[in-house]
Amino acid sequence: MAKYPELISNFLKFVKINTRSDPNSNTVPSADRETAFLNMLKDLLTKMGLSNVHTNKQSAYVFATLPANTEQKAATVGFISHIDTADFNADHVNPQIVENYDGQSVIPLDRNGEYTLDFKTFPSLKKYRGQTLITTDGNTLLGADDKAGVAEIISAIAYLQAHPDIKHGTIKVGFGPDEEIGTSADHFDVADFGADFAYTVDGGPLGDLNYETFNAAEAKVSIKGTDVHPAEAKGVMVNAIQLGMDFHAALPEYDRPERTAGRQGFYHIYDFQGSVDHANLTYIIRDHDRDRFEARKRLFEGIADQMNKDLGEKRLTVKMKDQYYNMGEIITKDPTVVKLAEQAMKNVDVTPHIFAVRGGTDGSKISYMGLPTPNLFAGGENMHGRFEYVSEQTMVKATDVLIEIVKLILQK
Repeated sequence: MAKYPELISNFLKFVKINTRSDPNSNTVPSADRETAFLNMLKDLLTKMGLSNVHTNKQSAYVFATLPANTEQKAATVGFISHIDTADFNADHVNPQIVENYDGQSVIPLDRNGEYTLDFKTFPSLKKYRGQTLITTDGNTLLGADDKAGVAEIISAIAYLQAHPDIKHGTIKVGFGPDEEIGTSADHFDVADFGADFAYTVDGGPLGDLNYETFNAAEAKVSIKGTDVHPAEAKGVMVNAIQLGMDFHAALPEYDRPERTAGRQGFYHIYDFQGSVDHANLTYIIRDHDRDRFEARKRLFEGIADQMNKDLGEKRLTVKMKDQYYNMGEIITKDPTVVKLAEQAMKNVDVTPHIFAVRGGTDGSKISYMGLPTPNLFAGGENMHGRFEYVSEQTMVKATDVLIEIVKLILQK
């Protein structure tokens, strides 16, 4: 009998349900399909016998508690995952099972053979020799980000319930919407959750442990042009498209995602719409270092100011908002939560891979709310697209780590 009998069956069931979040919505959750999935999880947690299972009105998170089974004093730990998937086709997800993968064969995804997993393109496949892989059918994403985390948390709780000999303190569980559109943790209710520290189970391959993220901002540039007939344009026309191109060209040429790695920050333009009369540019600005992050924002605004000065009037307007900050600034003040996870991984024969993630997690915002929340691996590879896959053995190890964290807490 499998150690976690419902880990993979739950995961396969979860990924077949479309829970894609909607970036154009102002509701919480952003899509009714998320609400339906969260209600399903609430029913599941209730049937499992957890206590205080409820939907937090502020955030739409489903919270639940596994009470302590010992009188020994222990910190309360929380495990958190998001249920929404990214902006790629999530309808009719049809997961494929590849057993005993040999580490080098090309894995066909769709029936026509147009899409494949080839180790020449995806060298990470070599790590999974002898393992069972779960892939897409080439038409959708898989949803391991983050339904692998959801399934792993549920399996860890079920295992603890089935093994009362494993003594543990109070454990909190949280499943939330809208992480992929960056709004989930904006509404997180730390007081209602009730943990002393927590982990998001939302990372990538085996051993990933993240407590440093980017500092992040979004910036929108609105440009007002003057549109006249090209035959009479000299000295009159102001082409908003051209101004947008000039603005972008003024940014550091190599500070782009496709030319940076590690701790190098960037400016990323991901939307440019316009006509001669008006143009809109949308960017994200990223850097791990807070001072460099602030300098990037000043440079961005300074370019617009200088262009307006040269034009003799205000034609470029910048609207900028911070999205999240590097949670390492919080967690390094007391790295106990990271050391606990690191030791738990070592205890179950997982080599910790600690690095500054080039992105953010819900923990980025939650940590600044007073709840230190680093990120643990859930197993997904090539997330957010048709080439996404996950190893069954990695998912088992992720569940092992959660249980080991719970055990170690009583030893502190």
